Amino acid sequence: MMDNRDYLFKVLVIGDVLVGKTSFVQRYVNDRFSKHYKSTMGVDFALKVVQHSDTETVRLQLWDIAGQERFTSMTRLYYREAAGCIIMFDVTNASTFHNCLNWKQDLDSKAMLLDGSPVPCILLANKCDLSPWAMTQDSVEQFSRSHGFIGWVETSTKDNKNIQEAMSVLMTKMMTQPGLRRESQGGRIQLDSMPQGSYKNGCC
Repeated sequence: MMDNRDYLFKVLVIGDVLVGKTSFVQRYVNDRFSKHYKSTMGVDFALKVVQHSDTETVRLQLWDIAGQERFTSMTRLYYREAAGCIIMFDVTNASTFHNCLNWKQDLDSKAMLLDGSPVPCILLANKCDLSPWAMTQDSVEQFSRSHGFIGWVETSTKDNKNIQEAMSVLMTKMMTQPGLRRESQGGRIQLDSMPQGSYKNGCC
């Protein structure tokens, strides 16, 4: 009989105001989308339970952190004990992309894993249902590779594109901690090459 294993991970969702962080969390946790979310003040929390495999249950605490918070001293408190992170930008807004560097530096300066390595972080190019992009995909690729991301994915919370898949990539990465093999070079994650059945939707 195989042992059942339960995991609990704190996942940060950070990025500038109005890039779609709250929409992402609501789509992932509740499979809902609305154009009318209010900007988060401080931090909101959500819980997602995922049956990752027949023997592995993952509980994700999603911390949706307000876009203004990088300019306060509160992020150190919010980042504490994070096991993974999403940094998100709006593909139609170049400044939200450039500010991802500030968010990543803020995270890396204030949080790390128990073994001293950086918190695994995935870069999400959100609102990919809109056009034109305000930056080239090559520039996103270069940025992701240069700044220690595990990779990047284009997402659309409106169209429910790559939400579950991106989270599955991050979840798998968190489950291999500590002692990460650093084979990923941070480039675009080819979701269509993931093995079928590599993730399952949770019950709630």
